[in-house]
Amino acid sequence: MTSAELLTDAFDRIQEVVRDAVDGLTPDQLALRPDAEANTIAWLVWHLTRVQDDHVADAAGSEQVWTSGGWADRFALPLATAETGYGHDPAQVAAVRVGSADLLTGYHDAVHDRTVEYVGTLTDKDLERIVDTAWDPPVTLAVRLVSVISDDLQHAGQAAYVRGLIERA
Repeated sequence: MTSAELLTDAFDRIQEVVRDAVDGLTPDQLALRPDAEANTIAWLVWHLTRVQDDHVADAAGSEQVWTSGGWADRFALPLATAETGYGHDPAQVAAVRVGSADLLTGYHDAVHDRTVEYVGTLTDKDLERIVDTAWDPPVTLAVRLVSVISDDLQHAGQAAYVRGLIERA
């Protein structure tokens, strides 16, 4: 298995968990908060997808799917277009409401497609490239992609957990 195939497999697993977490839920279920400070499924999936979109587009030197694919307009959130959800407070989390599970999975699928297209072109040498010098040590492409995968899987698991609470209610 090549590095590119390994990365593709990891991103495929994220997509699978995301789809399972949101499939068939209503807008109210997607917006359910276990308590006033908790994240909703809609926010978790939107956020993990926005971060993946942002970080992969930056690494690839391309425009984000959020804007290039018209997703920002379709979501019509009361947030700045550049928002990814990082540092959101409870009011901002509550502002991420969606009209359907299909909107979330549509955006996630579009970002997933762009991601696997990009990582499918990478070689081991490409993964050594420095993509962020703001850290010590500087962040390589490999570290950035593993960070995205880790963060995405955590948030997707949280969304699956909230779905479980909904199903047992």
